[in-house]
Amino acid sequence: MLPENIRARILHQDTAVIILDKPAGLSVHAGPRGGPSLEDWLPALQQGKRHLPQPAHRLDTDTAGCLALGRTKPSIAALNRLFAEGLARKTYWAVLTAPPPAETGVCEAPLLKTSTKAKGWRIVVDAAGQSARTEWRILGRDGALTAVELTPRTGRTHQLRAHMAHLGCPILGDARYGGGEGAMQLLARALLLPGIAAEAPIPPHMRKALAQCGLS
Repeated sequence: MLPENIRARILHQDTAVIILDKPAGLSVHAGPRGGPSLEDWLPALQQGKRHLPQPAHRLDTDTAGCLALGRTKPSIAALNRLFAEGLARKTYWAVLTAPPPAETGVCEAPLLKTSTKAKGWRIVVDAAGQSARTEWRILGRDGALTAVELTPRTGRTHQLRAHMAHLGCPILGDARYGGGEGAMQLLARALLLPGIAAEAPIPPHMRKALAQCGLS
């Protein structure tokens, strides 16, 4: 039987796919330093299948929300193909520390991974990087804080975080990209796959800032 803390996080389940509401602070994969990760949940989520379910994409440790896992080898391959071909529609909600340049818009800026001894690795906008495209739409605002819906059309590492910082409106709580301290205000709000739609609830750490911007 599934532990209740995991059962409560299932947004969708069928014979091939599970979509979880991943909590902020939980890594998808165990890192070299160890510590809790989604991998600890996989044996419970196996539920009689021959293989452990496997995530078809990644969410940053501090990002909450929709995460898709394949339950069989064919479904894992099919999900990987959907994400690789851009056929999985991902929608995020974020609270920004400043307004973007317009009510709606597109950030199309190539992203490159860079690393320094002083600051470690990060993603920067650089002509030598991979192409990346993010669409945004303002949902509400209050003073400097602005709630937005973000739709990535590519799946680059830290894409939303780097693009918002590039526009001068980093995500609140994203210390790496200039958003200040505290919990990162980024939620993988919805995931649309062929025949499947899932929506994650607003996590407790984002309710105050979103409410301040007029979203309940």
